[in-house]
Amino acid sequence: MDDEAVIAELIQVRGIGRWTAEMFLIFSLLRPDVFPLDDLGLQKGIREAYFRTAGSRCEPWSGSRNLATLALGRDLVPWRSLDPLPVEY
Repeated sequence: MDDEAVIAELIQVRGIGRWTAEMFLIFSLLRPDVFPLDDLGLQKGIREAYFRTAGSRCEPWSGSRNLATLALGRDLVPWRSLDPLPVEY
């Protein structure tokens, strides 16, 4: 199934939204071209790195948007860019 078909199937399950389905594609199915534009951490990372909105910057990364998503998030997790302090593991 392509990414959108997987997302369409998963969001039929109560409690699973697009963001959760996209995280499943990235971390469980290891899909290389998922760009979760609804992720607030990713949006913040793009604003800080490029001073623009996410939609205007993602096309050049087509084909490997996962890597851009992870690179823009702190500690290689997109939502970590929302944390005020780095997380120690």
